[in-house]
Amino acid sequence: MTASREEKYRKLEQAVPGELEKLQDLVKNCPWRQTYHIQPPYGLLNDPNGFTFYQGEYHLFYQWFPLGTFHGMKYWYHTKSKDLAHWDNVGIGIEPGDAHDSHGAYSGSGIVKDGKLYLMYTGNTRDEQWNRHPYQNLAIMDSSGAITKIDHPVIDSVPPGYTDHFRDPKVWSSNGEYYCVLGAQRTNGTGCVVLYSSQDLHTWSFKGEISTKLTDFGYMWECPDYFELDGQGVLLFSPQGIEPNGDYYQNIFQSGYIVGQPLDLTTSKLEHGEFQELDRGFDFYAQQTTAAADGRRILVGWMGLPDANYPTDNHGWANCLTLPRELTLQGGKIHQRPVRELEKLRKQGVKGEAILQDETKSFAGFEGMTYELVCEFTNTDAEQFGIEFRAGENEKTVLSYDRNSKKVILDRSLSGYPVAVEYGSVRRCHLDAENIKFQLYVDTSSVEIFVNDGEEVFTSRIFPSRESTQIRFFAQGGTAACRASLWKI
Repeated sequence: MTASREEKYRKLEQAVPGELEKLQDLVKNCPWRQTYHIQPPYGLLNDPNGFTFYQGEYHLFYQWFPLGTFHGMKYWYHTKSKDLAHWDNVGIGIEPGDAHDSHGAYSGSGIVKDGKLYLMYTGNTRDEQWNRHPYQNLAIMDSSGAITKIDHPVIDSVPPGYTDHFRDPKVWSSNGEYYCVLGAQRTNGTGCVVLYSSQDLHTWSFKGEISTKLTDFGYMWECPDYFELDGQGVLLFSPQGIEPNGDYYQNIFQSGYIVGQPLDLTTSKLEHGEFQELDRGFDFYAQQTTAAADGRRILVGWMGLPDANYPTDNHGWANCLTLPRELTLQGGKIHQRPVRELEKLRKQGVKGEAILQDETKSFAGFEGMTYELVCEFTNTDAEQFGIEFRAGENEKTVLSYDRNSKKVILDRSLSGYPVAVEYGSVRRCHLDAENIKFQLYVDTSSVEIFVNDGEEVFTSRIFPSRESTQIRFFAQGGTAACRASLWKI
């Protein structure tokens, strides 16, 4: 969808009479509205921002353009949760429109200092010639929930050697000092991450570019996030402009990480291994993490992609966030598991098991639109086995394991309303394992799949009809023992 500059950069108060009511009516009648994922009340949602544990609650903001389902004037919308499972909408957190965020409050992060929540974000501005001028701004939330923007940028210019694609600060503290990474583009058109430091979050010093082996890896790195796990340094980012390579990099834009020795905060050097994708599905981007109250590293991502169109666009809203995931490091690879608090969403449950012998079988009570499903396949000699879900007479989403190629395969070619078919309808990844465990969180228009306790993850939007509620288990070319549990959500 294309939109004029005037449409893209309208604020809420510029809505024409009846516009918001029309959007809300469209949302109300949408057949693909989610039930337990964070989604916008109307309009477009994208990057998660400011994810922080503060005063006994998790605060999570997201990019929000209220007046349509294309990318326009971005607000920060505020949600919060005591348990990472049930979320309450608070409302607008940061409103754009001042001199240093005149064309949007872009992505950023949060950190607690002196009993307050500091929110650092990129202010998007345009001059009369429509040139972009990014500023890194600060807003502060007090214990009452009131948010006040600081009236001047804390980083007011782009250092030499970089373009105006300079955004998405992620802040952390180390040994009494504050640091932030920003996504950047070099003037030669390649992507990177830069580092700043501060004593007080108000005055920042440029430390230089983070030195990696990825000197020519896409044209822009968005949404960087640095943290340490088990004594290892981890840098997450979303590189744009990576060409597909076999089963890798199949989406419009990618998200992934590098792991190695802790970042040297003096030299800005990061010794690391290969870039690895965070998610092998169709719809995952712009992830952000925080430290939980008990020290766990928790990740939330945008379940969507820039430049992708979804059928909900015609129903007054677009996109949602993933469920929170706990990150662990195993053998230099991030494993992602749904946080244990999500078990609170479980309602009535059923179990089923069978030896599948070159057949497709259903279990009593295994059906629905919104549920958690755990299925383990053991003692397999079948060439392929797996699950068909959100299935009906003409629709199904198929998750399978191919023993010959040792690949997990997600096929949404028959999932219902087609999405971004120009980028393919099948995703695969290599996984060498004797036994396969699939854990699925299925919502009205999405699935999040955790394979072998999060060794691989597939996140995808799907848009089946409401009649497609069947779940089927299958083995082809041999046998497989199947044991499954389902909980309605």
